[in-house]
Amino acid sequence: MPLSRRALIAASLAAGVVSPAFSQAKAPDFTFASIDGGEISLSELRGRPVLVVNTASRCGFTPQYDGLQALHDRYSGQGLYVLTVPSDSFNQELSTEAEVAEFCELNFNLTLPMTEITPVRGPKAHPFYRWLASTHNVAPRWNFTKVLLDADGRYIADFGSTTRPTSPALTRQIEALLSS
Repeated sequence: MPLSRRALIAASLAAGVVSPAFSQAKAPDFTFASIDGGEISLSELRGRPVLVVNTASRCGFTPQYDGLQALHDRYSGQGLYVLTVPSDSFNQELSTEAEVAEFCELNFNLTLPMTEITPVRGPKAHPFYRWLASTHNVAPRWNFTKVLLDADGRYIADFGSTTRPTSPALTRQIEALLSS
């Protein structure tokens, strides 16, 4: 049975995965450059929960692409938007967007939205990741860190690299957001 939004928030606060101030801070209108050209705007995704995941092609967690695709296949029709953010912040990404796109297509047959190669840590981090760090004290410690936003663009929770995309800890929160 899905958790109510209030129960989800309370459980997340109790587990320490959500900042107490999260409900007040919506993600500003961040825009990512799409690997296919054009832009992906978080403000245009309002009304949908969004899972943002920093990825890398040469990482031991790269097989999680299969789980991310499974989330997309299972929940996108209900409104979930899974955004992958290839990053070389941990020195494990291929050199060009073309190489990343080809790698993901050939090895994982991905149909997920994907950004250009984007820094996620430090002073050159994308503004979305700087906002997460300054507002919620959340910064990826490694590739495949998953950040869940609600339909209003508020930070809900983050999950480290070892949390599989299809794990109950993550899917329960996605389902609660989709049912609220």
